[in-house]
Amino acid sequence: MTESPAVRPYRPEDREALDDICVRTAHNGQDSRPHYDDPSVFTAAFAAPYAHLEPELAFVLDDGRGNAVGYVLGAADTARFAERFRTEWLPLVAGRHPAPAGPPATPDETIAWLLHHPERMVVPELAAWPAHLHIDLLPEWQGRGYGRQLMRTLLAALAGRGVPAVHLVMTVANKPARAFYDRMGFEEIEGVPMDDSVVCLGRTTGDLERP
Repeated sequence: MTESPAVRPYRPEDREALDDICVRTAHNGQDSRPHYDDPSVFTAAFAAPYAHLEPELAFVLDDGRGNAVGYVLGAADTARFAERFRTEWLPLVAGRHPAPAGPPATPDETIAWLLHHPERMVVPELAAWPAHLHIDLLPEWQGRGYGRQLMRTLLAALAGRGVPAVHLVMTVANKPARAFYDRMGFEEIEGVPMDDSVVCLGRTTGDLERP
């Protein structure tokens, strides 16, 4: 019997769907498959490690039939997460996605470089926003209020653990995502040293009815 779509905690059997959602939304919110030789490098860097290292902060949108069609993934302490990424996660995936021998020369190597440098996540200017997150929904599930449900679920979970604020990094080119984050009360964090192609946003974990 089909039930209504709902946000629920991530389960290990959601792993394949998690990877699929990541790949199909990784290129500025669009499908990455036409642009990368092995787009699974995105899942290794931006989706699977969160479900592996902090499953208690992983939530999915269930389509009502048991299938995950969106997710939000969080790390409560970015510095600690980066350490565990290096020691616990990277050894599991480095063989499939080796680090570039020199400066990244292809789109795949660019993401592989990010994968092999988790310390990049630790930015002193973001100390007041210790947690960070990733959120993605398949295109047909966007614009229907489910992103807001996912985000509020994670914010509540972080608040429940005493985490005061959270940040995210997004590509400037993904304008629909920026509009969503603006509606969710995220604001640009000034003074963060980053490439011009990305922007860092943050907000507190409390006051879930804002905006």
